[in-house]
Amino acid sequence: MSGYTKKNLRTDVEDQAPRFGMPAELEARFARTALGGETLGLSLLTLAPGFRIPFGHKHAGQEEVYVVLRGSATVKVEDETVELGEWDAIRFDKDTMRAVEAGPDGVEYLAFGAGDDPRDAEIVQGWWGD
Repeated sequence: MSGYTKKNLRTDVEDQAPRFGMPAELEARFARTALGGETLGLSLLTLAPGFRIPFGHKHAGQEEVYVVLRGSATVKVEDETVELGEWDAIRFDKDTMRAVEAGPDGVEYLAFGAGDDPRDAEIVQGWWGD
């Protein structure tokens, strides 16, 4: 047995957004299981232009890093907003609430997390508020 797993995030990892009742403007490919990750999670997320994820979330037991591959986004982190462009990376502490809104050309980003429990997430619908 080899010490690695190779998967294509587009063709080998299913878009889970429809399974969770998310709108068509959001594509979410959670690769932790496909890659055989034990404590490492990796997700590819794609948001249509101007689309705002309709909930905030945080993790009690893991940090997370987002890396913008294409486009731009505004991230609300607790009570602050942060603008991100291509190749920007942002790290979130444990227990830090956040949500993402795509810029005018949409956004595609990778989310990396490390933790023992992939279900470790607190979701708050409508958290962004306006």
